[in-house]
Amino acid sequence: MGTKELKFNGFTMNGFTMLFLHLVIFTAIIVCGFYFSIMNVIPMVAGIIVSAILCIVWLIFFAGYMEFEPNEARVMIFFGKYKGTFKETGFFWVNPFMDKKKLSLRARNLDVEPIKVNDKIGNPILIGLVLVWKLKDSYKAMFEIDAQTMASSGSVGGKANDTSLNTVANRMNAFENFVKIQSDAALRQVAGQYAYDDNEVEIGELTLRSGGEEINDQLEEKLNERLDMAGIEIIEARINYLAYSPEIAAVMLRRQQATAIISAREKIVEGAVSMVKMALDKLNEEEIIKLDEERKAAMISNLLVVLCADESAQPVINAGTFNQ
Repeated sequence: MGTKELKFNGFTMNGFTMLFLHLVIFTAIIVCGFYFSIMNVIPMVAGIIVSAILCIVWLIFFAGYMEFEPNEARVMIFFGKYKGTFKETGFFWVNPFMDKKKLSLRARNLDVEPIKVNDKIGNPILIGLVLVWKLKDSYKAMFEIDAQTMASSGSVGGKANDTSLNTVANRMNAFENFVKIQSDAALRQVAGQYAYDDNEVEIGELTLRSGGEEINDQLEEKLNERLDMAGIEIIEARINYLAYSPEIAAVMLRRQQATAIISAREKIVEGAVSMVKMALDKLNEEEIIKLDEERKAAMISNLLVVLCADESAQPVINAGTFNQ
């Protein structure tokens, strides 16, 4: 979806230049008003009225000043019509009747609390994420979603005042709330496509535990698709919490322990068989003793018991003959 943001091309003036002219105009209003009245160029009452009107206009001009820090923007609206977005840094003066909606373009963190979802197998799991986001399209942010109403409802008395930092914070909090809700939906969508681990899926299949960067990339892509309508960009999204839901955590822990024990036993048996084979080959090569098949079987059985046992073997010394 293309951007609708426009650069503000209306009349602007350096703020310090306008401030100097402001002071000059104010001085001229006072001097000219009293001079014309004293010199009877115009009646005293008329002079006061003219000076009062000019003072009101002079005060209105104060509403045209704007101060910009890096990564700040103002959405310029003239009697309900969008005129563009102003992003230059510095001190400026514009038409005082222009409504200037202040926005922050700085990156913001959002730590999404873990939520309960069902994975691909149907197991309930807890999953949370942390993401970095920022505004990239001020037009969509202001006019494609109802952020202004949400921001106004959070200010004092329900009235929005763009000169108040509280209003700017309310507006950004409204965007953050929008991101949070959409991130929950995207997280549920991505988590439901994969199993928690590879215990119940085919070997090599992508899982939430083993997915790593690939899962994070898919999550970031889904979030950007959902938030594009609001002019919000996800810079980074990462899963920062992943665990089984408490009601099945104990069962799953026992299953993992059983899997670990089986895997360990496989390694032990594999090593024991390798050592028995090495012992038999060594006895044959050195011709230390000739063993028939029955004694080989007994020796293999004894070695496997010793090597695979959980406890240390208790040696038994044969005090008889070789055949007894």
